[in-house]
Amino acid sequence: MPSNPSIKNVIFDLGGVILDLDVNQTYQQFAARSGKTVDQLKAKAANVTFFEDFERGLISDTAFRDQLRLFLEIDLSDEQIDNGWNAMLLDLPVARLDLLKKIRLNFRIFLLSNTNNIHLQTFNSIVRTVIGDQLFGNYFERDYYSHLLGMRKPDREIFQYVLHQNELKAEETLFLDDSVLNLQGAATLGIQTFHIQHPDQLFSLFNEA
Repeated sequence: MPSNPSIKNVIFDLGGVILDLDVNQTYQQFAARSGKTVDQLKAKAANVTFFEDFERGLISDTAFRDQLRLFLEIDLSDEQIDNGWNAMLLDLPVARLDLLKKIRLNFRIFLLSNTNNIHLQTFNSIVRTVIGDQLFGNYFERDYYSHLLGMRKPDREIFQYVLHQNELKAEETLFLDDSVLNLQGAATLGIQTFHIQHPDQLFSLFNEA
């Protein structure tokens, strides 16, 4: 278990922490279709806002696809866009879900994910193939998705919202994420943080290796 005895609550990121994630898979698919390199697409992505807008729920699926067509400078079908966009979403190992059940015996646990409607629909399909009709949200006390809140990590307001909604003390809360920027956002509120560099670190962190 986490070595700090003051920790009573754990907030988990989803992609790269519980769900295997490889963003390069999406870049590679779109690079192949657009004739651009992965590096060119990454550099271009750093100068647009519609990806973050989609994660905040500020634009619709249709508007996102239209923006992505302009971004790639190629007229792809909705299906081609969705397939490429979802390519980054990989496996959901049952062992990690079993670990969540054990962690919940000792901590209040929550999920906080930067995501969007297209990804969430696909993730729910992945969940159904792994655990059937069980609800993924049942593994947590509460699960939060950025596009449904109108906020995203690393902004302070989304962490403040989760703390306030659940009457959590920042100093008693541990946040696990694969993004250093997101961890820095949480740390500004006094939340304890841990950088997950590979999802299987969860097992050693919670002494289940």
